[in-house]
Amino acid sequence: MAASPVAEVLAVYAGRAKDTVTAARGAAKVRDSLNRAKAAAAGRKAAQKTARRTPRSA
Repeated sequence: MAASPVAEVLAVYAGRAKDTVTAARGAAKVRDSLNRAKAAAAGRKAAQKTARRTPRSA
């Protein structure tokens, strides 16, 4: 049974050898997820900035 990527990242603390391939894949997934979240937040921030800047008609 293949261990989860998170389990492999934490394997060092559990005192067992880690599967570096699985750990690297897990780290890559985390990085990808983080980058997507940052991009989405930047998009929301830009949209809010635009909405505040837009002059309102009476």
